[in-house]
Amino acid sequence: VRMQVEKAGMFKGPVDCLLKTVKNEGILGLYKGMASPLVGIAAVNSLLFWAYSYGKTLQTGSPNITPTMSQIALAGAGAGVVNSVLASPVELLKVRLQVQYNAAARGAEVFRGPIPLARHLVQQFGARGIAWGFWATVAREIPAYAAFYSGFEFAKRRFADLLTDGDASKLSPLPLMLSGSLGGVSYWVACYPLDVIKSRVQNSSAPPRRMGYIAETAKNIMAEQGLKGFFRGFSPSVIRSIPAAGVTFATYELVMRALNSNLM
Repeated sequence: VRMQVEKAGMFKGPVDCLLKTVKNEGILGLYKGMASPLVGIAAVNSLLFWAYSYGKTLQTGSPNITPTMSQIALAGAGAGVVNSVLASPVELLKVRLQVQYNAAARGAEVFRGPIPLARHLVQQFGARGIAWGFWATVAREIPAYAAFYSGFEFAKRRFADLLTDGDASKLSPLPLMLSGSLGGVSYWVACYPLDVIKSRVQNSSAPPRRMGYIAETAKNIMAEQGLKGFFRGFSPSVIRSIPAAGVTFATYELVMRALNSNLM
């Protein structure tokens, strides 16, 4: 996030950002903004996977019918829209907490957690303060989760063809984790420039008032840093997603198997 929102020249790259953060703020500086996603992740993922499952059933007419890849993508895109309701405020608080780079030394107000920050934003801007960047989040989530679920499902089906005669329900945790990792990488490849725009919007001085703010922010990034400005911080995001998405999908699949076997 810091690489996404800071001006060019602030950090030479991910390693430089890491070293400067630790030097100026200590190891705990690497965990700024953690509380917001940590508290919200259960609700966000629950809503996301529910919306995805519902989207598939809505298209196929039954949860027992295997959806096509296009139906998977459409269900993922729809889940991204629904998920934005919770993801947007969680992301807003995370972004603004993480960019408090050496804030005390600059005389800026320092927020110790998401609750004081949320209270401050509501007091200063009203409801707009907590919905800050909602449409930028929606714009990111649509391609992101279409690719997220498509990448996972594509890899899972290929592994099933290779290992279990096409029966994905018999896959072991390792191929499920590898499939999830592909989903995670696909997520960032599909949406990263939009994520940079979202971070810039949510770290601006005030909530946007006009619907054209996504295009305006993109234009500003292009003018300041060129095309590379849309990919600052890309490699750490992709690397992080490999274990995170792998564990998420494997856990989801195994839990669903256990629940289904208990119901049958």
